Amino acid sequence: MSNAIDAVIEIFTWVGLGAGLLLALVAVFLLLADGTWLPARAVVEPVGEGRVVRWFDHDGGVNEAALSAHDDAKIGSADMIDIFYRRGSEHRMRLTRSSPLVRFVSLLAAGVLALGLVAFVASIVMLFVRG
Repeated sequence: MSNAIDAVIEIFTWVGLGAGLLLALVAVFLLLADGTWLPARAVVEPVGEGRVVRWFDHDGGVNEAALSAHDDAKIGSADMIDIFYRRGSEHRMRLTRSSPLVRFVSLLAAGVLALGLVAFVASIVMLFVRG
């Protein structure tokens, strides 16, 4: 029975540390690909069939982006909001600084690495307990 437990702990160690490092590298790549997002204060205005937000970027240019149904519901009846716009791209904005995908992959990497680390510590402890 103890050989089976050792094997399971060994598998969790290698898979946890290996997959965790791979996911961490993917998270770093996604973070770099996401680009730089700067904060701005935007005005929400109704147009035609929906609403748009307008803001000034870091160069003084005026930008405008249509609100998706999800963002429009999240904003509610506010007439001004804090947004984040992508530096170097016109008419791109979001309501959060970091991407939900980057956040998800980072948390997944941290969880898998934690599993691998706990399994590694458990294998060291079991080595000394039996010795």
